Amino acid sequence: MKDYFDTELTAEQLNNISVLGLAHIGDAVYELLVRSWLCANGKSTSKGLHRETVGYVNAPAQAKAAAEIFDKLTQEEQTAFKRGRNAKVNSVPKNAELSQYHAATGLETLFGYLYLKGERDRISELFGLIVED
Repeated sequence: MKDYFDTELTAEQLNNISVLGLAHIGDAVYELLVRSWLCANGKSTSKGLHRETVGYVNAPAQAKAAAEIFDKLTQEEQTAFKRGRNAKVNSVPKNAELSQYHAATGLETLFGYLYLKGERDRISELFGLIVED
């Protein structure tokens, strides 16, 4: 049986995925991390979980998270982040500034890139830097 949670793509395969494709998977990875972290830390009601999740998974919060970890990224990780940050987007949510949305897209791209590369430990390390302040 193939383990779909344990995806590990080659550099060539990663380069063939669009930036917004990486951001797409990274958005899901980041949200799953937030949801898991909230459940593990005592949030128990559906309404409370949703409210708390939205507090972390939105462009302004993700832009802040990106700023917190950027200096701790390797050159390769910064390149992945910048690819996402510089991606052309067609719309911006009304609760976010363009710069926040770009930074959030960069963060999602980074998490998608690391996930598809199989770098689970690094994802956990970076996520810990974001939530354990």
